[in-house]
Amino acid sequence: MHLNWRYLALVFLGGTVGTALREALGLLLPPIDLAGARLPLTTLGINLLGALLLGLLLEALVRRGHDAGGRRTARLLLGTGLLGGFTTYSALATDTALLLHGGAIAPAIAYALATVLLGGLATWLGIVLGAALHRRGESSRGGNG
Repeated sequence: MHLNWRYLALVFLGGTVGTALREALGLLLPPIDLAGARLPLTTLGINLLGALLLGLLLEALVRRGHDAGGRRTARLLLGTGLLGGFTTYSALATDTALLLHGGAIAPAIAYALATVLLGGLATWLGIVLGAALHRRGESSRGGNG
C-alpha cells in the first residue's frame, strides 16, 4: 500500500495545500516581539489547530469503520497530507533553537513545552469531540453504538 502511486499522490496533494496554508498564515501573522524575544505564536497556533483537527479526523474515521476506500483516501489526503503539511514540528525545533541562541532561554523552554503539552491536549480534545459527534449522530439515527 505504501508504494501505491494513487496514495502517494493524495499525500503529495494534501501536503502541498497544507504547506501553502501554513506559509500563508506565517506571512500574514509574523512572530510577535515580547520581552526581547521573537515568539512564533503563529507556528504554535498552527501546530495546536493541526493537532486538534487530526485527532478529530482520525477519531471520526475510525468510528466509521475499517481503513479502506473513502476513509483511507480521507486519512491520506487530509490527515497525512494536508494536516501533515500544515503542522510543522521542524519549525518548532528551529524556532526553539533560535530563541535559545538569542539568549531567550525561558521563552524557548516555555514555547517548546507549550507546543508539545498543549498539542497533546489538543489531540485528546479532537478525539473527544470526534467521539461525541459520533455518539450524537448515532443517537439521532436511533443507532445503538
